Amino acid sequence: MVNQTRLTACIAEVGAARHTPAGVPALDLRLEHESSVEEAGQQRQVKAVLKAIALGAVAERLGRQAVGSRWCFTGFLASPRHGRHVALHIQDFQQD
Repeated sequence: MVNQTRLTACIAEVGAARHTPAGVPALDLRLEHESSVEEAGQQRQVKAVLKAIALGAVAERLGRQAVGSRWCFTGFLASPRHGRHVALHIQDFQQD
């Protein structure tokens, strides 16, 4: 099984920098995506708002980026331990 996600999105919101109980830097973000895709032979406008989490060096790098900046994020999807909503766990990002 594969759980890999690649998403171009803007950083809409950045939470306060924090550390996990193990001392690893962590950052919570809200990403906004907008695009046009083909579905069933029709063009469709797609908008999505997604929670995201970054850890370690990726969190430190993301914390230095401007809100509103656009990036291509790669990572995996997971639900928090006590939550029902999916979040993107960012493993890397690069300029779109």
